[in-house]
Amino acid sequence: MPTDVSHVLFGICGSVNTWTKRRHYSKLWWQPNVTRGYVWLDQQPDPELFSHTNSIPFKVSENVTRLNNSRHNPRIARIVLESFKLGLQDVRWFVMGDDDTVFFTDNLVSVLSKYDHRKMYYIGGISESVAQDVWHSYDLAFGGGGFAVSYPLAAELARTLDGCLGRYSYLYGDDERVHACVTELGVSLTRERGFHQELI
Repeated sequence: MPTDVSHVLFGICGSVNTWTKRRHYSKLWWQPNVTRGYVWLDQQPDPELFSHTNSIPFKVSENVTRLNNSRHNPRIARIVLESFKLGLQDVRWFVMGDDDTVFFTDNLVSVLSKYDHRKMYYIGGISESVAQDVWHSYDLAFGGGGFAVSYPLAAELARTLDGCLGRYSYLYGDDERVHACVTELGVSLTRERGFHQELI
């Protein structure tokens, strides 16, 4: 069966503070009863923020104070793990993005359809900033442009991620930490130029 948008589960990282202004971005691409996924928040929001009928639903991230052995909260890096743990049916791809990321879902599905979802894939784009790529990696999918993880890779990350995040607690960005954990599993970035972030 060909991959379609119903096989994609979106995990959008946000917070109550940022969602107040950024929720309008999701209205550009989210289609109720068509797209699947959640915006993951740091705390329970005001219900008014999600009263619009076209609003993407939300989940509140697990309490991860036990993992806060670093300068940076690992909550966002764990979205792929928490999305996997939901156990939703027929998910082939977990697509992560920020709360101001705009997805073109038809294009996204077209790209993901080129790959065998039964194998481990980490798909995204590098930064358009050479300085960022030199500093971080030319093999890192930058979170602002979104990235995709196939089901088998998500399953492995769900098994190993918390321990891995502890080893890379010194890294600043959540996309950096996910990249480090994916690399430990022997998976390299598959670059797709459609995953990109605008430099402002």
